[in-house]
Amino acid sequence: MKIMKTLAAALAGATVLAAGATSALADSHLKEITVAYFLEWPTPNQFAQTNKIYEKELGVKVNWVSFDAGTAMSAAMASGDVHISFSQGVTPFLVATAAGQDLQIVDIAVSYSDNDNCVVRSELEVNKDNAAAKLKGKKVAVPLGTAAHSGFLKQIKYLNIAESDLTIVDMAPSDSAAAFSQPNTDLAMACGWGGSLRKMKEHGNPIISGKEKESVVGKVFDVTSIPTAFGEENPELLAKFLKVTADMNAKYTAEADAMIGDIQKSAGMDIEGTKAVISTFVFPSAAEQLSAEWMGGFVGTYLTDSAKSLESDGKIKALSDYNALVNTSYLEAASKM
Repeated sequence: MKIMKTLAAALAGATVLAAGATSALADSHLKEITVAYFLEWPTPNQFAQTNKIYEKELGVKVNWVSFDAGTAMSAAMASGDVHISFSQGVTPFLVATAAGQDLQIVDIAVSYSDNDNCVVRSELEVNKDNAAAKLKGKKVAVPLGTAAHSGFLKQIKYLNIAESDLTIVDMAPSDSAAAFSQPNTDLAMACGWGGSLRKMKEHGNPIISGKEKESVVGKVFDVTSIPTAFGEENPELLAKFLKVTADMNAKYTAEADAMIGDIQKSAGMDIEGTKAVISTFVFPSAAEQLSAEWMGGFVGTYLTDSAKSLESDGKIKALSDYNALVNTSYLEAASKM
């Protein structure tokens, strides 16, 4: 298998950066914080981002910095440049913690089974029955170390395709979507999410989707993650951040049409694209997140199972206990505000 940038490199980089993280977050009297997020990934909290509601409620300046992948979010948290990663994928979180970063999950940002997938070029006429034969030797663009990467591995296993039969190129979804749109591209398949996935589908189609995909890949969701030290030193500020996020989710349920214009601005998309992507998302309430269905039980088990899967594929060395990485205390505090 040929890979342009290895997962091992990401692990090594995260380990080195982790060494300076604690000192970078040592100031508990912050005047500003930096939050990582994705462009073309519309969520209700972007209404608060556009209208500076976070600043008003937290009493500090909030800098929003966009990233192409969750692995880059991890590196930025390790260096102390980012305090909160909103909507980080589970796989980047697992890669970072396996590398030694002290991170915690404090919130479920979004659930999106059908908004993270792999697309094959239409002209190849690939389906479940012929995928193993038609994709052998072909080039595939995958953002390594992300939820899309984990989903890709589960899908090719389901389709009886060996990794060694493919040439796998590490590409951010926005880059692979641009390459995938070219008539003479050598990419047979590209994997991604959000607006990039929507662009990929203009030139191809998923091999599996809907309930079948969920049965193969399982739940697909993103989390809000933090360096542990940041939460310990700024518990009230973090709880307020989660409170605003939860309020925006609740507001969106009742006032979606009134919010979509401001969400679109921070997402960096047009209205049509914003509506198309966000319509496939589910935003669990704080009560739902604290239940056994999510952070009260399921998430810890999911992290453990996912880490074991990555370990069996030689991607990481799994930790012994993942329940300790799920911290509900800040969301519990937020729900009482």
